[in-house]
Amino acid sequence: MALSIVFLCLGGLFILSLAAGAAIFGLPAPSGVAGGYLRAIGFRDVALALYLGGLAWFSTRRAVCIVLAASVFIPLCDVILVWNAGSAASWQVALHVVSGASLVLIAAWVFRLQINV
Repeated sequence: MALSIVFLCLGGLFILSLAAGAAIFGLPAPSGVAGGYLRAIGFRDVALALYLGGLAWFSTRRAVCIVLAASVFIPLCDVILVWNAGSAASWQVALHVVSGASLVLIAAWVFRLQINV
């Protein structure tokens, strides 16, 4: 549930403050209509938070594990995007790496809990 809350807060930040979201993400904030892409990142993160939270409360550990493992694709692609843009500081790239590593570790932990039941 803590991971769900983290993604909910990140999503809210992107939706409410494009500049702050861009500063954390590692890409320059676009102007005009292009700012919608940053809000789309925010909506993606809110959706991730909602389905992780929903699964954690109402589903099986196996389902949570599968969704967590599949969600690693998101920060992996984010690392590739900011790395290729060349505009991100090392700490910004590291945030995406930590996000992906967290998903992997939590998926492994949930998987371990599932097989021990």
